[in-house]
Amino acid sequence: MLELEHGFRVVDVNAQLDPDAGSVAARGREITPERLEREMHQAGVVRAVVSPGRRPREEGYLRANNAVARLSVDRPFVAFARLNGARDPGSKTTSRLRNLTASRKEYHVSPDDVEQYAYDGRFHGFVVDPVHDGLPDDEVLDRLDDVGLPILVHAGVDFTPTAVADALLGYDFPVVLTSFGGFPLDRDLMATAIDLLAEYDDLYLETSFVRYRAVLERALREHPDRVLFGSGAPETHPDVGVMELLTLDVSEDAMTRAFSNNPSRVVEGLAPGSDE
Repeated sequence: MLELEHGFRVVDVNAQLDPDAGSVAARGREITPERLEREMHQAGVVRAVVSPGRRPREEGYLRANNAVARLSVDRPFVAFARLNGARDPGSKTTSRLRNLTASRKEYHVSPDDVEQYAYDGRFHGFVVDPVHDGLPDDEVLDRLDDVGLPILVHAGVDFTPTAVADALLGYDFPVVLTSFGGFPLDRDLMATAIDLLAEYDDLYLETSFVRYRAVLERALREHPDRVLFGSGAPETHPDVGVMELLTLDVSEDAMTRAFSNNPSRVVEGLAPGSDE
């Protein structure tokens, strides 16, 4: 595939890296770190946030997080640690009742785990996917609030932007909603997420799998400082996400913010100079 030539410095806040052949075969697209790096280069992406894909609920993410951090060394990758939890993110009465007796198991992330991830220099933020992995408990969220690193939240029809606001936006850490909070392709949820930007200063939206041009253009025009480019690689080639932004009817300044300035402000490891 030919390399894109667009003249922008592009960084990516949402890519996954499966650390072993078993997880790739069972749960992810077959792609090596070398191929992911090559695809990023083809798209003109100079640096990318990477985190593990889904693992079995009872396994936890300690080994996978450490493997992703190890594979990021000497590559243009910025590792985020994926976190799980014992709480059910649902809003139904059954979910609330279940949470009354929910307790952290040995495979769930603890406050001490968060402390270690935050301060050992290998991780620059966190990923939570409450529908698949459960929602971290209050003690873990309080520790996340203490360290203040950004959290990429998998949001969509099963964990809506409103649910994210109720569960996470009372804290001070930056929250980045994947896919404009509307995965898969729920335009109304994406509109809700854009509306929430006016209420919460620490809320950001990332662009992976947002296929509606009008939605992307609205967010970039109304909130140009709150949109972050994310590709969703390797489920889609990063070329796709880059081209979707390049073909929008918005200013070059808005594109520069989404491709580089905004992600670099939220994630320190993506800032200019880190890719040199």
